[in-house]
Amino acid sequence: RGHRRVTGSTLLPPPGDPVLFTTSGMHPLTPYLEGRPHPLGRRLVDVQRCLRTTDLEEVGDPTHLTVFEMLGTWSLGGYEGRQSLAWGYELFTEGLGIDPTMLHATAYAGDDRVGPDTSSVDLWEGLGVPVELTVEDNWWSNGPTGPCGPDSEMFLWTGDTPPESTPTRDDRWVEVWNHVMMRHRRLDDGSLVPLPQRNVDTGLGLERLAALLQGRSSVHESDVFAPWRRSVPALWPSLDERSLRLVCDHLRSAVVVLGDGVRPAHTGRGYVLRRLVRRVLTVLWRDDPSRSLGDLPDELVRHTLDRFRQGTDPDLVSRTLLEEERRFRRLLERGRQVLARPRFRGPLDEEDLHYLHDTHGLPRDLVTHLRQE
Repeated sequence: RGHRRVTGSTLLPPPGDPVLFTTSGMHPLTPYLEGRPHPLGRRLVDVQRCLRTTDLEEVGDPTHLTVFEMLGTWSLGGYEGRQSLAWGYELFTEGLGIDPTMLHATAYAGDDRVGPDTSSVDLWEGLGVPVELTVEDNWWSNGPTGPCGPDSEMFLWTGDTPPESTPTRDDRWVEVWNHVMMRHRRLDDGSLVPLPQRNVDTGLGLERLAALLQGRSSVHESDVFAPWRRSVPALWPSLDERSLRLVCDHLRSAVVVLGDGVRPAHTGRGYVLRRLVRRVLTVLWRDDPSRSLGDLPDELVRHTLDRFRQGTDPDLVSRTLLEEERRFRRLLERGRQVLARPRFRGPLDEEDLHYLHDTHGLPRDLVTHLRQE
C-alpha cells in the first residue's frame, strides 16, 4: 500500500521523552502525528520493540508480556480510519486466512465531547462483522495530555465453542489489532482541540498474533518462547505454569533491556531491570535457594540477543545477571537481620518503610516478601 518502513529497534525513547521505555510504536512518531512532515512521507510501517512496566503484574496470564514487539502502521494526514480497517480485515481474512466468523470489532460509542464513530460502525456492518460500542475501552491516549482519539479494535475468538457474546463480556475474545483515529490533542485543562491533520495509528502485538495463528492458548506457548520453554523446565524443575511463564518472560526481558545498554541501578530504567531480575530470583529461590542465574545456558542469552538484533556481548549480559544475583543475596541477608530487630516485628507503618528504604536500602516489595517469608 505504499508504506515506508521506519526504524523502531530500541526500547529507549528519544531524548527529552519523559517515559523510561518505549511503550508503543507511536512514541517516536509523536511530532509527526502533531503535524511535522515525516521525511519518509505520509504512510509508514514499523516493528517497534516495547516494554510496559504496567503489565508486570499481569505476566503469567495468556496474553501479557513485559517486552514485546508491536507491529505498527500510520497514516499521517492521508487515508482515514475506515480505509485502515478495511485493509486490516483484508489482511486477516485473505492474507492470514482467518475465518471472518471468528472476528468481532469494537468502536467508540461517543460522549458529550466527541460523537460516536459511525464511520467504523458502518464499515464493520457492511463487512458482516459484529461490532460492540463502548466509551472508555475505545478511546486511546498516551497519557494525560497529547494526541488522542477514538479507536476501533479487532478481536479474534479463542474459545473451543462457536463464537458467542461480545468482547467486553467474554475474555475468550482476544484483542489483536487496534486502529486509532488520532484526531485530537488533549490540553492540560482536559479540553480537546483538533490536531493539524487527521491521522490513523494502528498497533498489532506480534507475539499475540503469532500465538493465535499457531493455535496456541497463550503467547508463552508460541514459537517465540520455544527456546526458553525447552531450557527452563529442565534447568529448574517443579515450577508451576504461571511461575514458569514469569521466569521465562522476565529473564528474556532482562536480556533485551541489557542488550539495549541499560544496567542495574537504584532508579529509572536500571531499577526496572533490577526488579525483573529480583522477581525471577524470588520465584526460583522459593523452592530452592541454591538456584542460580549462572546456570542459564549461554546459547539462550545469545539466541535472545540475536532475535532482537542486538550486538551486545552475551558474556557481558550473563556476568551482569550473575552480579545482580549476588547483590540480591547480600541484600536479603541484610534484610533478614534488620527485620529481626524488635522494632520491626509488629505492623509496619509508612515511616518504618521509608526508614528501611532510606537507611538500609530495602525497597517496599522486598520488605513485604521477607515478612511473608
